[in-house]
Amino acid sequence: MIRRSKLVWAAVAAVFLLAACSRAEAARRPIHGMRTVHVTIHYSSFDPSSFTFPAGTTVRFVIRNTDPIEHEFILGPKRVQDYIETHAHPEHDGSVAGQITVPAGQVRETAYTFGEPGKILLGCHVRGHYAYGMRGLVTVTA
Repeated sequence: MIRRSKLVWAAVAAVFLLAACSRAEAARRPIHGMRTVHVTIHYSSFDPSSFTFPAGTTVRFVIRNTDPIEHEFILGPKRVQDYIETHAHPEHDGSVAGQITVPAGQVRETAYTFGEPGKILLGCHVRGHYAYGMRGLVTVTA
């Protein structure tokens, strides 16, 4: 009887273990239609700094800042980049899609859905960074 009870408990434990592994694997899979891209900020540059996505793609950017200073990850057309570059702005808290401040040594995420085919710019607007060349380019294809 004790032996049978141990087998039953072992079977129950195995079922729970398989279910947990299945849930963990499902969590690693992207949400339908969403891609995850990892970006590293190092020496005041984005790596990678250029991307290509089909129109309609939603991308979750996971940004790791390895520098000892904060940076920004700002996606948007030239008019958005120009506006942020020339106006005082608060820290980007992620409430605007594709716009996030990444503190030194931290990881932050933002999501962005790419619309019409064309070019979208990426930039950091911490004083002097954009002018220095801390930017990137996203090509959106049909």
